[in-house]
Amino acid sequence: MRVFVQAASRGSLSAAGRTLGISPAMATKHVDALEARFGVKLLHRTTRGLSLTDPGREYLEGCQRILQDLDEVESDISAQRQEAKGRLRVNVPLSFGLRFIAPLIPGFTERYPMVDVELGLSDSRHNLFDGSWDLIFRVGYLADSDLRARRLGDSPMKVCASPDYLAKHGTPQRVSDLSSHNCLSYTLSPFQSKGFWAFGHHGDIEVPVKGNLRADNGDALMAAAIRGQGIIYQPEFIVADALVNGELISLSLDHPPLEPGGLYVLFSPDRRLPLKVRAMIDYLVEVFSAEIQE
Repeated sequence: MRVFVQAASRGSLSAAGRTLGISPAMATKHVDALEARFGVKLLHRTTRGLSLTDPGREYLEGCQRILQDLDEVESDISAQRQEAKGRLRVNVPLSFGLRFIAPLIPGFTERYPMVDVELGLSDSRHNLFDGSWDLIFRVGYLADSDLRARRLGDSPMKVCASPDYLAKHGTPQRVSDLSSHNCLSYTLSPFQSKGFWAFGHHGDIEVPVKGNLRADNGDALMAAAIRGQGIIYQPEFIVADALVNGELISLSLDHPPLEPGGLYVLFSPDRRLPLKVRAMIDYLVEVFSAEIQE
Protein backbone atom coordinates (compact mmCIF):
# COMPACT_ATOMS: atom_id res chain seq x y z
CA MET A 1 0.00 0.00 0.00
CA ARG A 2 2.82 2.42 0.82
CA VAL A 3 4.52 1.62 -2.49
CA PHE A 4 1.29 2.24 -4.37
CA VAL A 5 0.65 5.56 -2.61
CA GLN A 6 4.21 6.74 -3.27
CA ALA A 7 4.05 5.66 -6.91
CA ALA A 8 0.75 7.46 -7.44
CA SER A 9 1.93 10.66 -5.80
CA ARG A 10 5.36 10.75 -7.46
CA GLY A 11 4.30 9.40 -10.84
CA SER A 12 7.07 6.82 -10.90
CA LEU A 13 7.71 3.36 -9.51
CA SER A 14 11.43 4.13 -9.42
CA ALA A 15 10.82 7.24 -7.32
CA ALA A 16 8.55 5.25 -5.00
CA GLY A 17 11.28 2.64 -4.57
CA ARG A 18 13.92 5.25 -3.77
CA THR A 19 11.66 6.89 -1.19
CA LEU A 20 11.01 3.57 0.56
CA GLY A 21 14.52 2.20 0.21
CA ILE A 22 13.72 -0.65 -2.20
CA SER A 23 14.70 -1.32 -5.78
CA PRO A 24 12.52 -0.25 -8.73
CA ALA A 25 12.01 -3.92 -9.56
CA MET A 26 10.73 -4.66 -6.05
CA ALA A 27 8.43 -1.63 -6.17
CA THR A 28 7.02 -2.90 -9.46
CA LYS A 29 6.42 -6.35 -7.95
CA HIS A 30 4.43 -4.82 -5.08
CA VAL A 31 2.07 -2.99 -7.44
CA ASP A 32 1.83 -6.04 -9.72
CA ALA A 33 0.80 -8.11 -6.70
CA LEU A 34 -1.94 -5.62 -5.79
CA GLU A 35 -3.34 -5.60 -9.32
CA ALA A 36 -3.23 -9.39 -9.49
CA ARG A 37 -5.10 -9.62 -6.20
CA PHE A 38 -7.88 -7.26 -7.28
CA GLY A 39 -7.97 -8.37 -10.89
CA VAL A 40 -7.98 -4.75 -12.13
CA LYS A 41 -5.43 -2.21 -13.23
CA LEU A 42 -4.65 0.45 -10.63
CA LEU A 43 -2.10 2.38 -12.68
CA HIS A 44 -1.70 3.21 -16.37
CA ARG A 45 1.98 2.76 -17.08
CA THR A 46 3.65 4.42 -20.05
CA THR A 47 7.16 5.49 -20.90
CA ARG A 48 6.17 9.02 -19.90
CA GLY A 49 5.01 8.04 -16.40
CA LEU A 50 2.09 6.73 -14.40
CA SER A 51 -1.54 7.75 -14.06
CA LEU A 52 -4.36 6.39 -11.93
CA THR A 53 -7.23 4.32 -13.27
CA ASP A 54 -10.70 4.82 -11.77
CA PRO A 55 -10.24 1.81 -9.43
CA GLY A 56 -6.79 3.20 -8.65
CA ARG A 57 -8.23 6.55 -7.51
CA GLU A 58 -10.71 4.80 -5.21
CA TYR A 59 -8.01 2.54 -3.80
CA LEU A 60 -5.66 5.49 -3.28
CA GLU A 61 -8.22 7.29 -1.10
CA GLY A 62 -8.72 4.17 1.00
CA CYS A 63 -4.97 3.57 1.34
CA GLN A 64 -4.35 7.12 2.49
CA ARG A 65 -6.97 6.83 5.24
CA ILE A 66 -5.73 3.44 6.39
CA LEU A 67 -2.06 4.38 6.39
CA GLN A 68 -2.77 7.56 8.32
CA ASP A 69 -4.63 5.56 10.98
CA LEU A 70 -1.81 3.00 11.07
CA ASP A 71 0.82 5.72 11.48
CA GLU A 72 -1.12 7.16 14.42
CA VAL A 73 -1.39 3.75 16.09
CA GLU A 74 2.31 3.05 15.58
CA SER A 75 3.16 6.48 16.95
CA ASP A 76 1.06 5.86 20.07
CA ILE A 77 2.68 2.46 20.65
CA SER A 78 6.17 3.90 20.21
CA ALA A 79 5.34 6.72 22.63
CA GLN A 80 4.39 4.18 25.29
CA ARG A 81 8.02 3.06 25.37
CA GLN A 82 9.07 6.59 26.23
CA GLU A 83 6.13 7.90 28.28
CA ALA A 84 3.64 6.14 30.54
CA LYS A 85 0.28 6.53 28.84
CA GLY A 86 -2.91 4.66 27.96
CA ARG A 87 -5.38 2.59 29.96
CA LEU A 88 -3.96 0.48 32.78
CA ARG A 89 -6.26 -2.31 33.96
CA VAL A 90 -5.59 -3.51 37.50
CA ASN A 91 -7.41 -6.30 39.36
CA VAL A 92 -7.26 -6.39 43.17
CA PRO A 93 -8.97 -8.49 45.87
CA LEU A 94 -11.89 -6.48 47.22
CA SER A 95 -10.92 -5.95 50.86
CA PHE A 96 -7.25 -5.30 50.12
CA GLY A 97 -8.08 -3.04 47.19
CA LEU A 98 -10.46 -0.83 49.16
CA ARG A 99 -8.04 -0.41 52.05
CA PHE A 100 -4.71 -0.06 50.29
CA ILE A 101 -4.82 0.24 46.49
CA ALA A 102 -7.75 2.60 45.82
CA PRO A 103 -6.26 5.30 48.11
CA LEU A 104 -2.98 5.12 46.15
CA ILE A 105 -4.48 5.67 42.70
CA PRO A 106 -4.80 9.49 42.97
CA GLY A 107 -1.08 9.78 43.71
CA PHE A 108 -0.24 7.58 40.74
CA THR A 109 -2.44 9.44 38.27
CA GLU A 110 -1.08 12.75 39.49
CA ARG A 111 2.43 11.53 38.77
CA TYR A 112 1.43 9.94 35.43
CA PRO A 113 -1.42 12.08 34.04
CA MET A 114 -1.42 10.28 30.67
CA VAL A 115 -2.44 6.96 32.29
CA ASP A 116 -6.10 6.09 32.87
CA VAL A 117 -6.54 3.44 35.55
CA GLU A 118 -9.36 0.89 35.48
CA LEU A 119 -9.57 -0.75 38.91
CA GLY A 120 -11.33 -4.09 39.21
CA LEU A 121 -12.22 -5.13 42.77
CA SER A 122 -12.93 -8.84 43.06
CA ASP A 123 -11.80 -11.80 45.15
CA SER A 124 -12.24 -14.10 42.15
CA ARG A 125 -9.05 -15.46 40.63
CA HIS A 126 -8.59 -13.71 37.30
CA ASN A 127 -6.22 -14.77 34.56
CA LEU A 128 -3.74 -12.22 33.30
CA PHE A 129 -3.30 -14.10 30.04
CA ASP A 130 -6.90 -13.66 28.91
CA GLY A 131 -5.94 -10.13 27.94
CA SER A 132 -8.28 -8.42 30.40
CA TRP A 133 -5.76 -7.17 32.97
CA ASP A 134 -2.31 -5.60 32.98
CA LEU A 135 -1.65 -6.25 36.67
CA ILE A 136 -3.19 -8.63 39.20
CA PHE A 137 -2.74 -8.55 42.97
CA ARG A 138 -2.62 -11.62 45.18
CA VAL A 139 -2.78 -11.80 48.97
CA GLY A 140 -1.52 -14.93 50.71
CA TYR A 141 0.38 -17.76 49.06
CA LEU A 142 1.21 -17.94 45.37
CA ALA A 143 0.52 -21.05 43.36
CA ASP A 144 2.93 -22.05 40.60
CA SER A 145 2.55 -19.62 37.72
CA ASP A 146 4.21 -18.49 34.52
CA LEU A 147 3.68 -14.90 35.64
CA ARG A 148 6.31 -12.72 37.21
CA ALA A 149 5.60 -11.47 40.74
CA ARG A 150 6.86 -8.64 42.94
CA ARG A 151 6.38 -9.00 46.68
CA LEU A 152 5.21 -5.75 48.26
CA GLY A 153 5.02 -6.90 51.88
CA ASP A 154 3.82 -9.55 54.33
CA SER A 155 0.31 -10.60 55.25
CA PRO A 156 0.20 -12.20 58.74
CA MET A 157 -2.86 -14.25 59.72
CA LYS A 158 -5.02 -13.89 62.85
CA VAL A 159 -7.56 -16.19 64.51
CA CYS A 160 -10.26 -13.96 66.03
CA ALA A 161 -13.67 -13.95 67.68
CA SER A 162 -15.86 -11.38 69.40
CA PRO A 163 -16.00 -11.00 73.18
CA ASP A 164 -19.69 -12.05 73.10
CA TYR A 165 -18.94 -15.28 71.22
CA LEU A 166 -16.12 -16.21 73.60
CA ALA A 167 -18.27 -15.43 76.63
CA LYS A 168 -21.00 -17.78 75.37
CA HIS A 169 -18.90 -20.59 73.94
CA GLY A 170 -15.58 -20.41 75.75
CA THR A 171 -12.13 -19.48 74.52
CA PRO A 172 -10.23 -22.17 72.61
CA GLN A 173 -6.74 -22.80 73.96
CA ARG A 174 -5.49 -25.32 71.43
CA VAL A 175 -5.92 -25.53 67.68
CA SER A 176 -7.69 -28.85 68.17
CA ASP A 177 -10.38 -27.03 70.20
CA LEU A 178 -11.48 -25.25 67.02
CA SER A 179 -13.16 -28.42 65.78
CA SER A 180 -15.88 -27.94 68.39
CA HIS A 181 -16.48 -24.25 67.54
CA ASN A 182 -18.41 -22.47 64.80
CA CYS A 183 -15.63 -21.57 62.36
CA LEU A 184 -16.47 -19.18 59.52
CA SER A 185 -14.36 -20.06 56.49
CA TYR A 186 -13.09 -18.24 53.41
CA THR A 187 -14.06 -20.22 50.33
CA LEU A 188 -11.21 -18.96 48.13
CA SER A 189 -8.51 -20.11 50.55
CA PRO A 190 -6.67 -23.26 49.41
CA PHE A 191 -6.94 -24.52 53.00
CA GLN A 192 -10.24 -23.25 54.36
CA SER A 193 -12.13 -24.19 51.22
CA LYS A 194 -11.32 -27.86 51.93
CA GLY A 195 -12.80 -27.87 55.44
CA PHE A 196 -9.68 -27.47 57.51
CA TRP A 197 -7.54 -24.68 58.92
CA ALA A 198 -3.76 -24.99 58.66
CA PHE A 199 -1.34 -23.99 61.43
CA GLY A 200 2.39 -24.12 62.03
CA HIS A 201 4.97 -22.20 60.08
CA HIS A 202 4.65 -24.52 57.11
CA GLY A 203 0.96 -25.31 57.46
CA ASP A 204 1.66 -28.92 58.41
CA ILE A 205 -0.91 -28.96 61.25
CA GLU A 206 -4.38 -29.38 59.77
CA VAL A 207 -7.45 -28.95 61.95
CA PRO A 208 -10.87 -30.00 60.58
CA VAL A 209 -13.45 -27.28 61.17
CA LYS A 210 -17.10 -26.63 60.43
CA GLY A 211 -19.37 -23.61 60.58
CA ASN A 212 -22.68 -22.17 59.46
CA LEU A 213 -21.19 -19.48 57.21
CA ARG A 214 -18.73 -19.63 54.32
CA ALA A 215 -17.98 -16.61 52.15
CA ASP A 216 -15.63 -15.48 49.38
CA ASN A 217 -14.89 -12.16 51.08
CA GLY A 218 -13.01 -11.54 54.33
CA ASP A 219 -14.97 -8.44 55.33
CA ALA A 220 -18.22 -10.40 55.17
CA LEU A 221 -16.77 -12.99 57.54
CA MET A 222 -15.44 -10.28 59.85
CA ALA A 223 -18.85 -8.60 60.04
CA ALA A 224 -20.43 -11.90 61.08
CA ALA A 225 -17.69 -12.54 63.64
CA ILE A 226 -18.14 -9.09 65.18
CA ARG A 227 -21.84 -9.92 65.68
CA GLY A 228 -20.84 -13.05 67.58
CA GLN A 229 -21.54 -15.70 64.94
CA GLY A 230 -18.23 -17.52 65.14
CA ILE A 231 -14.44 -17.62 64.84
CA ILE A 232 -12.55 -16.39 61.77
CA TYR A 233 -9.02 -16.96 60.44
CA GLN A 234 -8.19 -13.93 58.31
CA PRO A 235 -5.28 -11.68 57.25
CA GLU A 236 -4.31 -9.12 59.87
CA PHE A 237 -5.05 -6.17 57.57
CA ILE A 238 -8.75 -7.14 57.49
CA VAL A 239 -9.21 -7.47 61.26
CA ALA A 240 -6.68 -4.87 62.50
CA ASP A 241 -9.18 -2.10 63.23
CA ALA A 242 -11.64 -4.46 64.89
CA LEU A 243 -8.85 -5.75 67.15
CA VAL A 244 -7.83 -2.22 68.12
CA ASN A 245 -11.37 -1.13 69.05
CA GLY A 246 -12.15 -4.36 70.89
CA GLU A 247 -14.81 -5.70 68.53
CA LEU A 248 -12.64 -8.79 68.02
CA ILE A 249 -10.09 -10.57 70.20
CA SER A 250 -7.03 -12.33 68.77
CA LEU A 251 -6.73 -15.90 70.06
CA SER A 252 -3.45 -17.30 71.34
CA LEU A 253 -3.36 -21.01 70.55
CA ASP A 254 -0.78 -23.75 71.09
CA HIS A 255 0.42 -23.51 67.47
CA PRO A 256 1.05 -20.31 65.50
CA PRO A 257 -0.85 -19.35 62.38
CA LEU A 258 0.69 -20.05 59.02
CA GLU A 259 3.88 -18.10 58.41
CA PRO A 260 2.98 -14.79 56.80
CA GLY A 261 1.83 -14.92 53.23
CA GLY A 262 2.69 -12.09 50.93
CA LEU A 263 1.19 -9.08 49.21
CA TYR A 264 2.07 -9.58 45.55
CA VAL A 265 1.58 -7.83 42.25
CA LEU A 266 1.66 -10.19 39.25
CA PHE A 267 2.50 -9.20 35.70
CA SER A 268 3.45 -10.61 32.33
CA PRO A 269 6.78 -12.45 31.93
CA ASP A 270 7.42 -10.40 28.80
CA ARG A 271 10.59 -8.37 29.36
CA ARG A 272 9.21 -5.54 27.20
CA LEU A 273 6.58 -4.35 29.62
CA PRO A 274 4.64 -1.23 28.58
CA LEU A 275 5.95 1.76 30.47
CA LYS A 276 2.54 2.27 32.14
CA VAL A 277 2.85 -1.20 33.74
CA ARG A 278 6.44 -0.67 34.84
CA ALA A 279 5.50 2.75 36.24
CA MET A 280 2.75 1.25 38.43
CA ILE A 281 4.97 -1.55 39.71
CA ASP A 282 7.74 0.91 40.64
CA TYR A 283 5.21 3.24 42.26
CA LEU A 284 3.76 0.44 44.41
CA VAL A 285 7.21 -0.76 45.49
CA GLU A 286 8.10 2.80 46.46
CA VAL A 287 4.92 3.39 48.47
CA PHE A 288 4.86 0.04 50.26
CA SER A 289 8.59 0.25 51.08
CA ALA A 290 8.01 3.67 52.64
CA GLU A 291 5.12 2.32 54.75
CA ILE A 292 7.22 -0.61 55.97
CA GLN A 293 10.03 1.75 57.02
CA GLU A 294 7.56 3.92 58.92
